[in-house]
Amino acid sequence: MDIKFKENFIVLWRRFFGEAELPIAFYYTDEEGHAELVKPGSIHRCVIAALSLVRKGRALCLDAESIGCSGGRRYLGFSEKLRPDFEYFLSCGIPGKVEGERYKKTPELVAQSVKLVPSFKAPAKFIVFKRWDLLDESDEPDVVIFFACPDVLSGLFTLAGFDEAEPNAVFTPFGSGCSSIVQYPFLEKNSTHPRAVIGLFDVTVRPFVSENTLSFSTPMHKFERMVQNMEESFLTTNSWKIVQKRIRGMSE
Repeated sequence: MDIKFKENFIVLWRRFFGEAELPIAFYYTDEEGHAELVKPGSIHRCVIAALSLVRKGRALCLDAESIGCSGGRRYLGFSEKLRPDFEYFLSCGIPGKVEGERYKKTPELVAQSVKLVPSFKAPAKFIVFKRWDLLDESDEPDVVIFFACPDVLSGLFTLAGFDEAEPNAVFTPFGSGCSSIVQYPFLEKNSTHPRAVIGLFDVTVRPFVSENTLSFSTPMHKFERMVQNMEESFLTTNSWKIVQKRIRGMSE
């Protein structure tokens, strides 16, 4: 990790976004010792709930055994298995056996949707999550994740498309909360045209974040471009200053 880049972003973030929450970052590694290894059953089984600790400054390292949720293991790339009767779980359920979440109209529609989701396998044994200000030279982030209110999100969204003609520099795929912050943005890092991902629309994980919070996740190399563009972008205009004043007011 380039420490100068890390510190420069913090300065720019404070200048344009005030005391809005710093992002967290993650990367995969086979090396132990980058962060506290989560023991099975020691933190909340939902990955999004566990990340509330990272947002507060606790660096965490997870492996397949750390994650209590089968969906979490799948969408972090540690398993390809779906829970039994998944197509009914995500749709109408099975009376007396499976409670349906009713996120899709029919089991058949779920089965079709699963086929459209890209395959994903973790490239290493561990995944490390750290808040941005705690990253050190040994860390090499793959993805940067913001937990943001709408005003902050508008700034990130617009910055993501600042140097592109493509109108879809950001996209919002249907999926679990952890797929929107890990799987999809990680897969974008190897794309010839990487996009950022807005997420946390998963109703199941909404109780683990505030009512005004969504996620914005971007591959590191796209994030680097965004940071390089900050001082010549709309962030220097009077239009942004109006929004910026409101952001500052929320954090006071």
